[in-house]
Amino acid sequence: MTAVLARVNEQGRRTLSRKLPRAIRADLDDSKRLLSHTNVALGEAWARALAPERVSSPAELFEQLSLEGSEKLKKPCASHVASQCWHQQNEAFQAESKIVARVTKHCQALAERGVELLAVRSSVLCTKHLNDARARGTNRFVADLHAMEALVLALRAHAGADIEAVCGKVGGIAEYSKFFGPLSGRLHAIMGEGRARSGYRFPGLGEIHFVRDADAADPLVSLSSLIGKYVRELFMSRIGQHYEPRLALNAAGEDENERRPSGYHDPVTDGFVARSALLRRKRKIPDHCFERERADEPIGEA
Repeated sequence: MTAVLARVNEQGRRTLSRKLPRAIRADLDDSKRLLSHTNVALGEAWARALAPERVSSPAELFEQLSLEGSEKLKKPCASHVASQCWHQQNEAFQAESKIVARVTKHCQALAERGVELLAVRSSVLCTKHLNDARARGTNRFVADLHAMEALVLALRAHAGADIEAVCGKVGGIAEYSKFFGPLSGRLHAIMGEGRARSGYRFPGLGEIHFVRDADAADPLVSLSSLIGKYVRELFMSRIGQHYEPRLALNAAGEDENERRPSGYHDPVTDGFVARSALLRRKRKIPDHCFERERADEPIGEA
């Protein structure tokens, strides 16, 4: 789950409510349109452009992005399991310097139009986290919602002022108050609840809006989805290479073969799960650290 913080004036509001210039739109859109699980160079480029400090590796970049930090994320990992997600073998940046320079110019162009990009943070929910949450009765969609809330609170603190947060709809939920985690117990007013949009106002925090198809309609949500996709695929690449080192990427960011798993429900991933089963048993990798137990049923209204 990823969030981007921007300082927006009235000109910036108009910028975000209209079509962006064509050159920016070519690099800033719904991640499903611009990225694939084998090529996330554009998402990486945006992450590098927004990182507060210059970095020299994907691991260093992740530390700049991570809400929790790798040390906290690794704490629940058994020592013999940690390398599945935390090794850095064969890792290298995919995005060429010219792509990073291009999106950096986009950042400058947005600032000139009243949209100043200030910060980006990603919260990672690993398979073990989701399975443990399910065991406690927490649906995956609710776990996603709680991660969104944590990001909103962190970026509100970073901003030092009330914020207006736009989030994608989660699991078809219409009435969010009953599912809040980090925000539960906080006084808030319901601005409206429905299938397309639900909004809430929190004193001392600001407004939070959950909007259907926000990643395709709101440029800042699109940017969050691009960087979030990059972070996801960084870990999927690590998991794939941990069990099948031949899945390493070459210098152009292309797979050496076509067996790299996406982690979604598809034949390539199914094959990877089957091929790695014996090795996982030998290494005593718990299933709950490798696969989510079962798909969640939607909650709320679709």
